Amino acid sequence: MPCASSVGHVAGYERHRPEQTLLFKIIQQHYPEFTTLMKVQGTPLPEYVQREFEDFLECGRLENGFLRVGCEDCKSERLVAFSCKRRGFCPSCGARRMVESAALLVDDILPEQPIRQWVLSFPFPLRFLLASRPEMMSKVLGVVYRTVSTHLIKKAGQTKKTAQTGAVTLIQRFGSALNLNLHFHSLFLDGVFIESGTATPKFKRTQAPTGSELNKLTHTLSHRIARLLERHGFLQRDCVDSYLELDSDLDHCMDHLLGHSITYRIAIGPNQGRKVFTLQTIPPQSEECSSGQAGNVAGFSLHAGVLAQAHERDKLERLCRYIARPAVSEKRLSLMNHGQVRYQLKTPYRNGTTHVVFEPLDFIAKLAALVPKPKVNLTRFHGVFASRNKLRALVTPGKRLKPLAKQSHDEATSPVTRRNAMTWAQRLKRVFNIDMETCVHCGGKIKVIACVEDPVVIKKILTHLEDSFEDRSGSVNGDPRAPPYLI
Repeated sequence: MPCASSVGHVAGYERHRPEQTLLFKIIQQHYPEFTTLMKVQGTPLPEYVQREFEDFLECGRLENGFLRVGCEDCKSERLVAFSCKRRGFCPSCGARRMVESAALLVDDILPEQPIRQWVLSFPFPLRFLLASRPEMMSKVLGVVYRTVSTHLIKKAGQTKKTAQTGAVTLIQRFGSALNLNLHFHSLFLDGVFIESGTATPKFKRTQAPTGSELNKLTHTLSHRIARLLERHGFLQRDCVDSYLELDSDLDHCMDHLLGHSITYRIAIGPNQGRKVFTLQTIPPQSEECSSGQAGNVAGFSLHAGVLAQAHERDKLERLCRYIARPAVSEKRLSLMNHGQVRYQLKTPYRNGTTHVVFEPLDFIAKLAALVPKPKVNLTRFHGVFASRNKLRALVTPGKRLKPLAKQSHDEATSPVTRRNAMTWAQRLKRVFNIDMETCVHCGGKIKVIACVEDPVVIKKILTHLEDSFEDRSGSVNGDPRAPPYLI
């Protein structure tokens, strides 16, 4: 990948000001009313959801603490605010996580072999079950990986004893209309590694799946997932129909919000239960998917039409960023004349829908439904990419075999390891064309001077900056933040 500095001017770092964004203003104004209304209804928000909103309102604000950084040569200084590091809907922290995930996958995990994206979507009832029951989501994902990997191994003419494949799955919880749509994005090797003793395993590529193969795989997945749910008591069958049966100990508040978000319905207010208001245009001419791209069975959809060849590392990194992107795009968010929140879809639906419109309180409810439960890992590694797989060190660019927990302290924190790890500043330069390691005034090197967390000291420094007619970011007339740098 070419360095960002080789493509025109590299922008200086400029602090993101969340308090000036529309998303921040909506949450700041309406979140207290939303929590009060939920308490009145007897369904207070879980603590982890409340913490998500409260930390978002403090994310990127200098009043809550910052780093003092300065140039070693000209001694100019600036302030860098702390981030909330939450996983729900914060666009800033989501963008950082997107960049870090994509860089990790391309640099350390995914080898220079063809990689195909497999996307599996579920029927509405299963989306609710998987979102509310993370342990079942993990079991379903295991079924999905085993089914697809078995298909690839058999298609390569091998057996599970002689060959292995691998995948990285990113679990996405949102749709383009801010609806809860839990689905799997799996980056599979487009082939298998054939073991050959102690030597480097040989890679054998398989042909792209055909339309009939995808339909067969989707049918197989639907039946295996149904049997799994039946064994765990979530699916009841009779001679006529099948239906999901959920325990009554689920969180009633989140149960309510998740269900309305999944079905595109209003969750709170006088119009509760009605369909979300949409704006539509003339539908585009329908184009049927070509064979080999998607399979659809009983509400399950399996897509496998996106491939990055072995030499297309830039395309692979863009694909990784896409599937690791944050849930909310501030560029597509706007307010209507009557105070309603309008959100533009990334691409119009088949029926011509271009925007969804929410009342502010229902918009807050939609954001709450997107917050994942604590300690639920949304990135999973399978097969040869799993941390304990014996082939991992032989096939991955990072050459890491053992988990860090089993490495010695010296090995895990050696200077070479720390030096080779890409810093956040380097990733900013790599993806967003922003250079925060170099002084914008003299070109000198920037270093961290102090970490300021004491409220008294914070107030004193910010008051001094205001009295000096300086910008609250600590820089004067800084350039605006550059857009993402796309190869």
